[in-house]
Amino acid sequence: MNEAIRSKALVIRNVLLFDGGGEPPVPADVAIAGEYITATGSPGSLAGEHIIEGHGLALAPGFIDVHTHDDRALLMPGMMTAKLSQGVTTVITGNCGLSLAPARMANVPAPLDLIATPEWLRFPHFSDYLAELTSSGIAVNAACMVGHTTLRASVMGDSLDRSASEDECSRMRDLLEESLAAGAFGFSTGTFYPPARAATIDEIVAVAEPLARYGAFYATHMRNEAEAVLDSLDETYEIGRRLGVRVLISHHKLAGVKNHGRSWETLASIKAARARQPVSLDCYPYNASSTTLNPAFIARAAKVLVSWSTPYPQLAGRLLAEIAAEWDVSDEEAAQRLMPAGAIYFMMDEDDVQRILAFPPTMIGSDGMPHDNHPHPRLWSTFPRVLGHYSRELALFPLHTAVNKMSGLPATELGIDRRGRIAAGYYADMVLFNPQTVQDSATFAQPCTRAEGIEKVWVNGHLAWDDGEIRHQSAGQVIHR
Repeated sequence: MNEAIRSKALVIRNVLLFDGGGEPPVPADVAIAGEYITATGSPGSLAGEHIIEGHGLALAPGFIDVHTHDDRALLMPGMMTAKLSQGVTTVITGNCGLSLAPARMANVPAPLDLIATPEWLRFPHFSDYLAELTSSGIAVNAACMVGHTTLRASVMGDSLDRSASEDECSRMRDLLEESLAAGAFGFSTGTFYPPARAATIDEIVAVAEPLARYGAFYATHMRNEAEAVLDSLDETYEIGRRLGVRVLISHHKLAGVKNHGRSWETLASIKAARARQPVSLDCYPYNASSTTLNPAFIARAAKVLVSWSTPYPQLAGRLLAEIAAEWDVSDEEAAQRLMPAGAIYFMMDEDDVQRILAFPPTMIGSDGMPHDNHPHPRLWSTFPRVLGHYSRELALFPLHTAVNKMSGLPATELGIDRRGRIAAGYYADMVLFNPQTVQDSATFAQPCTRAEGIEKVWVNGHLAWDDGEIRHQSAGQVIHR
């Protein structure tokens, strides 16, 4: 054995090792020194200066949350408790077209206000944002994308109800190029939302032209996840082909009762597209979505929970139907009174959720809103829910497959170097958990509840979570493309 390993390493002894590659686990010891994993071996084969007894608990790569809105939360002390407490060591930010940088706007259009207040849009260059993440210190690793809506608002001001001109596309493209050169990890759109709905395929391709040169990918909250979902998938594939880059379909779902069961169609489409071009997808393990409150969406949902309201903050966590009954108005009129507001919509079919989760290429993303007064429980419980409810209890897939979907698979698909696996030479991002007890605890009534069964979490070799507390507030690194 290498003497440096013997004398300096921390050894986690006698664990059930899930290496993140999708293979069944094996009993093992794991050694780390500094930021890196230095060796794995059979139980009792590794020695080091410090020993942690694993007692047969599971050791897996730290989970990669491929769809977050943690852009601002990363800079707020303690906010990463929601992620570290469920074993997440890397977050991908800037999703759905929303990022804090590069921002040069007077007003904050919805839904950018989900992550930003005016004082937080203080980063005119993406390099400014990455520099503050680095200088402030972050609790988990962050790979940060540029949001198309942020670019549109910065270049087009309040004229967002039209497609961009050639000159505006050029200015947005320059901002994206500058951001990619500074280390931005990719580019996202949210054509579902009004500020980007008027954007054409040609606009998106014109703006995103630099992606291929930087080996970056394109992520999208598609234009439609309901009746026109197949058309939106085709649009997504076309953008990827024209750009020559990987596309990531964000939080794939079928919204609305009329579309229940259509995952058979969408997954067949995605499978066929993957045979032609690089296509990835993620989802969250719940049959309810969370976004801004919109009266037009109410009829599609079995029920609607208000997550926040600016004029009526005291009504967060209440069902819209109950509020409407108290006010003696329709659900739609109640929604108008509550706006601006957020909502959780129960509009998906559980069979579709399970079918999408079980689809082999599907990765896991929480899509949690850390600044909601009453967030969706996925913010705190996505990853333990996959391990406990869907893998152990429902046997939707074996535990090693669940771990792979949350570690090795996203690292490989999205190009996250030397993460997502437990192997010599990889960063020591790891989670020690009890496979018999790990489970989600957050509920729609009590959404900010820590998961059970997560024992310890390491980020870049630092013990970042232990005994129910953050142990290192700045263990994370900015991951540059």
